[in-house]
Amino acid sequence: MSVRLRQILDCFEGVIPSVIATVDADGTPNVSYLSQVWFVDDEHVALSNQFFSKTAANVAATGQATVLVVDGRTGAQYMLDLAWVRSEAAGDLFDRMAAHLEAISTVHGTEQVMQLRSAEVYRVRICSPVPGNPIQLPEEQAHARGDRLPAAARLAGEIAAETDADAMIQRLLDGLGEAFGYEHAMVLVPELQADRLITLASRGYHAGGAGAETPMGRGAVGIAAKTGRAVRLCDMSRGRRLARAVESQAELDEGRTIPLPGLAEPQSQLAAPMLVQGQVSGVLFAEASERFRFGREDEQILSLLGAQLAASLRLAELEARSARAAAAAPAAPAQAQRSFQVRHYAFDDSVFIDGDYVIKGVPGRLLAHFLRQHLADGRRTFTNREIRLDASLRLPELKDNLETRLILLRRRLDERAGPVRLARPGRGVIELVLDGAPSLETVAA
Repeated sequence: MSVRLRQILDCFEGVIPSVIATVDADGTPNVSYLSQVWFVDDEHVALSNQFFSKTAANVAATGQATVLVVDGRTGAQYMLDLAWVRSEAAGDLFDRMAAHLEAISTVHGTEQVMQLRSAEVYRVRICSPVPGNPIQLPEEQAHARGDRLPAAARLAGEIAAETDADAMIQRLLDGLGEAFGYEHAMVLVPELQADRLITLASRGYHAGGAGAETPMGRGAVGIAAKTGRAVRLCDMSRGRRLARAVESQAELDEGRTIPLPGLAEPQSQLAAPMLVQGQVSGVLFAEASERFRFGREDEQILSLLGAQLAASLRLAELEARSARAAAAAPAAPAQAQRSFQVRHYAFDDSVFIDGDYVIKGVPGRLLAHFLRQHLADGRRTFTNREIRLDASLRLPELKDNLETRLILLRRRLDERAGPVRLARPGRGVIELVLDGAPSLETVAA
């Protein structure tokens, strides 16, 4: 009996290593383990070629192989009778397989061992079940959860209907929990000059983590940002927590790193790039403590919503750039207030309030600018337009946009519940809210 490959998709998640058997021209057998058996379509699979030269030589001689794949949920086994078709070292299939392997390798610390050489495409002549006693899943797990893409389309429409960038992000995070049951999720944006990603907002964690950092190109989030492709990990029982990726950086930057929110022992992770005009503007990330929490449909859902959020944020940025504020009200007469100290370090634009680290980079530079202007002339109201035109702020291009940096700064200040806050009284308008009288010291590089 031959089984359709689409019926055994859980065998292609890489949870349990597959075994490949080949023979040379003289009939001498060779058996090796595979990192990936990738589902291509109902008639083809792709095998990862990283280091098994003997297997490659045997296939070159005979054009045949037999592979044993295992369902990571149930333990059910299937034998694939394969005929070699072609080798791919570039293109969409190769890039998707390489991104998945790179995400796994950066979690496990095996980058040098797991580099993909090629994707070997085979035609599946027969897929046969191996007799055994696989685990019987509960009824609700044995079947797909159904087509949830209509719910994703509704949520995308709700995001598109929002006019405020902060509200777009909040609607997305709320919707991921309400419609799809994603209990732990976050939105991260790239800080391109520093080759890292910064947490913009999150849900489901004890600490909000606005401003928390993770390196570009490491773990599911970093690889999704680097490659522009979704990364889904179904079983991380041997892996390390996502936040561990920033430990070495934190040691070098002690006192200027915000802890990355994350589960202590995640088993499933899904990261989808936020793409707009072919560029990665951020990453949507979800994780869970259960194995196999995210399937192929979840990958499609998060990718769809990531694209919608990216486009909506880009539009909000363009509108905020041209918005003009009403005339600012005169500053209120000075009253006796408690004082607080702000220290701004110019070399990395990090800001400390009363000795406690707040934020760095572009958001830190903006906060120092607002406080400096307030101390000079009492101003508390600013516009995106004037900020963009101020060359002294050395703002990056639109793709590293001002709106998201202001959202990050506002959320970070709100989380700290300190004496400085930001309000948004209108589109393209920023208001400095102070609970006390600041003093500002700038420390040169």
